[in-house]
Amino acid sequence: MLIGIIGGSGLDDPRLLTHYEEKIIPTKWGFPSSPITLGKLSGVDVAIISRHGKQHGILPSKVNYRANIQAFKDLGVTHILATTAVGSLKEDIKPGNIVFPDQFIDFTRSRPNTFCEEGVVHTPMSEPFDGGMRSRLCEICENLGYSYNKDVTIVTIEGPRFSTKAESRMFQKLGADIINMSTCPEVILANELGIPYQSIAMSTDYDCWKENEEPVNFEMVITRMKANSERVKKLIVAMVEVLATSGLKSKIRTIPNWPKEGVMFRDITTLLKDQVSFNICINDFVTRYSEIDIDVVAGIESRGFILGGALANKLGVGFVPIRKKGKLPAECEYETYQKEYGTDTIEVHRDAISYGQKVLLVDDLLATGGTSFAAARLLKKLGAEIVELAFVVDLPDLKGGEVLREHGLRYYAQVKFEGD
Repeated sequence: MLIGIIGGSGLDDPRLLTHYEEKIIPTKWGFPSSPITLGKLSGVDVAIISRHGKQHGILPSKVNYRANIQAFKDLGVTHILATTAVGSLKEDIKPGNIVFPDQFIDFTRSRPNTFCEEGVVHTPMSEPFDGGMRSRLCEICENLGYSYNKDVTIVTIEGPRFSTKAESRMFQKLGADIINMSTCPEVILANELGIPYQSIAMSTDYDCWKENEEPVNFEMVITRMKANSERVKKLIVAMVEVLATSGLKSKIRTIPNWPKEGVMFRDITTLLKDQVSFNICINDFVTRYSEIDIDVVAGIESRGFILGGALANKLGVGFVPIRKKGKLPAECEYETYQKEYGTDTIEVHRDAISYGQKVLLVDDLLATGGTSFAAARLLKKLGAEIVELAFVVDLPDLKGGEVLREHGLRYYAQVKFEGD
């Protein structure tokens, strides 16, 4: 997986990237807007292009969009996240909001907008932006507490001038919600080459349609983009990690008919032995929980020890093991729960949790939810507040998630195995 990022947003800061280098990548369409920064972001391979050049000196109409997208394709980019400033054409899309468009209206006039200069090629464009990436970006905004708008229509104008009031009102009547100068033909070209593309737009102004509001100017756009750049950076870092976790499923081995006939066992040991995948797994959890108040991580025997211990270390909190009966030496609290063929008991040291502590509960897999729910009840006996339950794998067909939700417990799983 190689994730392409357009716009920069400070992500070529050496403090964020590791093992980075800049490369000049020639293409059949000429050179991209800037040298491409290649490196690792949270252990994930990324390629970054500054759309308007490193010094922001290229006009929107002069950007070599074909070279930018072609260079990404030649490098093997699998997903594109494109940052952009936009003006708002709707009252509820406030300056400072992050916006995720799902449709575009192209009002550019002089930009090459296809790679197909010979013959006739009709590229489907009914859903130009990637719905999967958009949904995950919205989830991240929810977790980070960011104000956002989704599923909106962006109109791209030629520029470099801004709209007149008449144009701004016309775009509103056409159904546009936000306006910019760079999304087209970028998104069109990405679709032609089959690269999933999603814009991460920052609303900086109300264009010029709104009465008693200062009309947009370049200084306003730059000032507000800089003021919000840290939020955009956090969002992109989190999304890169989320995209990386989508590849974790292929690292999990399935063993049929184990431990008994008819069971498809999901074995995460193949993920754990892959250093890159293990790092992606833990970093995804860290991104989700680093902004949440957590006092301690508790892990369920035995793979929950591996995951929970690594995560607790990264979060800078302590770790508590939840073990099978008879495995802990000091005075314990225990919980007995029903299994398919009888009962089982888990326990934890009574002095492991203090009353009122906020606990993140970790295990490798959520199946029927029996063990996880029992572990949550056990910790609550000691006065713990369960922040969330975290898993690598969810098996939705076995209804464990429903069990947890029915009892008011939140959970998060990185990958799902449904019906396979």
